Amino acid sequence: MDQGDDTCAEGLVTLSVQVVTAEGVPVKGATVTATSVETEQSITGVTDETGTSRAVNESLAPGKTLLSAIAGPKVSSATEVEWTCDGCHCTPLPGTVQLQLNP
Repeated sequence: MDQGDDTCAEGLVTLSVQVVTAEGVPVKGATVTATSVETEQSITGVTDETGTSRAVNESLAPGKTLLSAIAGPKVSSATEVEWTCDGCHCTPLPGTVQLQLNP
């Protein structure tokens, strides 16, 4: 039982979101926005030098979350992630997302 309690005590589960150009090059400084379809609550993060943001977390769960990215005049199409929850945490499916900016 103690192991279960330790698992519940861990921090929020995060979703790794990478933003790339149409050519597949990672984009540093892109803004990633995740919005819960049910509650309309949102989280915004900025990508690092590898084009990755880990700002999106299980606080938007349960249910569907729409993800999109913008960098300057370029935007990505929206991608949907489904959060499923157990007694302690919620997990995104898929576990990682790559958003491609429109050319």
